[in-house]
Amino acid sequence: MRVTATASDIEQAAGVLRAGGLVALPTETVYGLGANAEDPAAVARIFQVKGRPPSHPLIVHIAAAEQLNDWVAEVPATARLLAERFWPGPLTLVLRRGHRVPLEATGGLETVAVRVPDHPVALGLLSAFGGGVTAPSANRFGSVSPTTAGHVRAELGDAVDFVLDGGSCQVGVESTIVDVTGEMPSILRPGGVTREDLEAVLGHPVAVPSASGVRVPGQHPSHYAPRARVVLVEPDKVVAEAELAQEAGHQVGVFLPPHLADAAVKAHAVVALPASLDTYAHGLYGFLRELDRQECDLIVASLPVEDGLGLAIANRLRRAAGPRASA
Repeated sequence: MRVTATASDIEQAAGVLRAGGLVALPTETVYGLGANAEDPAAVARIFQVKGRPPSHPLIVHIAAAEQLNDWVAEVPATARLLAERFWPGPLTLVLRRGHRVPLEATGGLETVAVRVPDHPVALGLLSAFGGGVTAPSANRFGSVSPTTAGHVRAELGDAVDFVLDGGSCQVGVESTIVDVTGEMPSILRPGGVTREDLEAVLGHPVAVPSASGVRVPGQHPSHYAPRARVVLVEPDKVVAEAELAQEAGHQVGVFLPPHLADAAVKAHAVVALPASLDTYAHGLYGFLRELDRQECDLIVASLPVEDGLGLAIANRLRRAAGPRASA
């Protein structure tokens, strides 16, 4: 992780937040577009810059688990256990909103999503600022999330008042969002903490409902999407589907599964996927951006096995494909 942000940069960024400005900050998952969580006008500017629907809630980032009581109405035992085990880290907890959190940050809901990021620059900024920071991904709403400072600058430009460069994000996909407001916790968005990790700590299965009454980030039918249309097919059909589309006149990009690594593919661009799910997750958004850079208009991919980080990767690919997920 190549960090170029200095202590002086972090102090300057904290000043920007205090003045109601927007700061792009690195986390272990993706880069966030941060604002003072207690400043409704600053929070509203996030929605404006991203083109994000105001009903789409944001995540409040805090510096330590010990601060959780300051931001939520109550902390159930399950939430305390998960925070102690996974914070700092890529886990977001949905709890009842505390009085410090304006409704502008929650999409009008009485619940709030909170996490402690695991990145030295983000934690340094939160400590220097001394408050909570709302920070969705630092990109236009619905598009591919940024995992480098360069991605942020290319997409948002001068709309961001200050960009902290913390190098390439280690995890590469967003945090896991867990609803702990009910009797049993459930995963509302798979992410950097796996279902298996959660179940090991809790000692019981954790559901991943296909729909939930609690709105959280990443639930839009089309999300994390490149400019190219993404089509999902069975793994063994990737090569044939890509070549058929290429022959039909498309500029085709292919996500080639590891078991087909030696296959020859007639396509405009090919990404040979790593066998490691950790490495795949780390590179996923970069792969999508690269195929956009190569001016592909169609991306053919398959879903990984939905174990471990494969569940989060599959979730992102389905959202990137949108309602028309299959060929």
